[in-house]
Amino acid sequence: MEPLWRPSAEAIERTQIAQFARQAARRHGREFPDYAALHRWSVEQPEAFWSEVWDFCGVIAAKKGQTVLADGDRMPGAKWFPEARLNFAENLLRRGDRGDAFVLWDERGFQRRVSYADLASEVSRAAQALGQLGLRPGDRACAYMPNIPETGMLALAALSQGLVWSSCSPDFGAAGVLERFGQIEPKILFAADGYRWAGREYDVRERIAEIARSLPGLRRVVVVPHLRPKPDIADIPKAVLLEEWLKRHAPGEVRFVQLPFDHPVFILFTSGTTGAPKCIVHGAGGSLLQLLKTYKLHFDVRPGDRFFFYSSTNWVVWNLLLAGLAAEAAVMLYDGSPFERAGNILFDYAQAERFTHFGCSAKYIDAIEKRGLAPAETHDLSALRMILSTGSPLVPESYDFVYEKVKRDVCLSSISGGTDIMGAFADANPTLPVWRGELQCRSLGMAVEGYDEEGRPVVGKKGELVCSKPFPSMPLGFWGERGEERYRAAYFERYPGVWTHGDWCELTERGTMIIYGRSDATLNPGGVRIGTAEIYRQVEKIHEVEESVAVGQLWPPDRPTDTRIVLFVRLRPGYRLDAALEEKIRRRLRENASPRHVPARIVQVADIPRTKNGKVVELAVRAVVNGMPVANTDALANPEALELFRDLPELMT
Repeated sequence: MEPLWRPSAEAIERTQIAQFARQAARRHGREFPDYAALHRWSVEQPEAFWSEVWDFCGVIAAKKGQTVLADGDRMPGAKWFPEARLNFAENLLRRGDRGDAFVLWDERGFQRRVSYADLASEVSRAAQALGQLGLRPGDRACAYMPNIPETGMLALAALSQGLVWSSCSPDFGAAGVLERFGQIEPKILFAADGYRWAGREYDVRERIAEIARSLPGLRRVVVVPHLRPKPDIADIPKAVLLEEWLKRHAPGEVRFVQLPFDHPVFILFTSGTTGAPKCIVHGAGGSLLQLLKTYKLHFDVRPGDRFFFYSSTNWVVWNLLLAGLAAEAAVMLYDGSPFERAGNILFDYAQAERFTHFGCSAKYIDAIEKRGLAPAETHDLSALRMILSTGSPLVPESYDFVYEKVKRDVCLSSISGGTDIMGAFADANPTLPVWRGELQCRSLGMAVEGYDEEGRPVVGKKGELVCSKPFPSMPLGFWGERGEERYRAAYFERYPGVWTHGDWCELTERGTMIIYGRSDATLNPGGVRIGTAEIYRQVEKIHEVEESVAVGQLWPPDRPTDTRIVLFVRLRPGYRLDAALEEKIRRRLRENASPRHVPARIVQVADIPRTKNGKVVELAVRAVVNGMPVANTDALANPEALELFRDLPELMT
């Protein structure tokens, strides 16, 4: 098999990762003939590597300190840069010129652009207003906001003063917001008056009022006009419009509070579909170093690049997107459905603004393929150097589609990491080839392995994705009661002292990685482990199938002794699951995967439940199929779809 894409020698030499390798080799007396050697050094000498990342990426700090890593043999418990003092937001506002910081498009097209200079001015005003409320470092600031420039500006203002930032998109109902923000007791809430989706406007002022009444610790609710210039906020407790809140403060220098490396900066939430959402606390320094490494070394983002990643504000990708400012890029924001203009809106945006980087979910790539789009024929994407995909495994056929129908000369990088680590375990790399169906490499500084059942590293075989050594962006812990205990239980119980991520993967001989899906959703019929992604990548290439979800049903239901595979399919309009289509699905799985991948039952459903980030919720479907409760359905974009899976007669025999 030949790679689908390979960078030229000249292009490799120009990359920042190549520059980094040359600098590190010179300063540490090493040789790095290839990426494998660089990665090996990065995990064998973590203190040298992360100190080099700090210097190469130009971290702005009041103090770096002499110590890079203390208690490096503890996981969790390692302490990075314990003497350092810095501010996360200061590193994002390092550029102060008239170049674009944010560009905003929505379903209607271009809306506005905000320069770095204007962004810094507005951040300074908001920081002064926060100071007048008497907030202190460590207090929580929450946002119920769409992906617009004001959200980024307010986040930077809060972070500049040491507040801990958490956000949630305005398509969440009040109950879902309170399940999250209620745990962390914010002192200030920022909220937009509404949002737009698929051509409709949704006013959320009643929800804001309910949320505000249910958060007794709030000192102020700042409402950002989005749907209308001056919304009526009389019914929202402690509310003030954004400009009214800022008007007493003139632009000036931002006073960045210098804080410890592990000062909390973000609280992110798990999906919450199988219990109350867990509140994951990330530290400022670790997040900053990981994100700078990602942008500069793995994404090769340079000052002035045009970086886009489709995201809402309740996904970790939004936090990553904001950090593009630290690489001095122009951050491209989009608010709304990605399928407007017959599915072309994001490519219209990419052409008009000359994106250098285009990020999206694997499901988005699959969706535009099924819509028959061919951007390579309809749009000028000549500026585009890298396409990034995350959220779920990118199937091999999607690689084919991108290179045939989107752009041939582009680095297509499927990456895998998560909310948990503010980064990736498997990453992009502009110096490496792209192999069909494979993630390019293990991320620098991440001691990633695939473990078998006995905890032994395996290559060329499926294993549990682990990280065997500490890394700076490990969470500080979970917020709330028994947070430390729950944190350890989530990641360190299976293999003590080793981070177990919950993905099933395979490391190849050439250093790439294949992700087979979540290990906690792994199917286990007859004791044979099967990743759900192995099934999806076959089934969803069948023309009639729009989407699918596979779960394990305990069998027999009254006294289970085994698990059988049940496959649910949502078909394209005009098709139904008849005997011929069912046999077509079974035959494809049997011939292209294995007989063990063939489901015991195939059932047609009208819809499949997913989170608001578009991820299919296998665990919630599995719970319903097995008669178990599903908590916190407000985390779902379409919770009503769960009822389609309850008490199905097809699953009784």
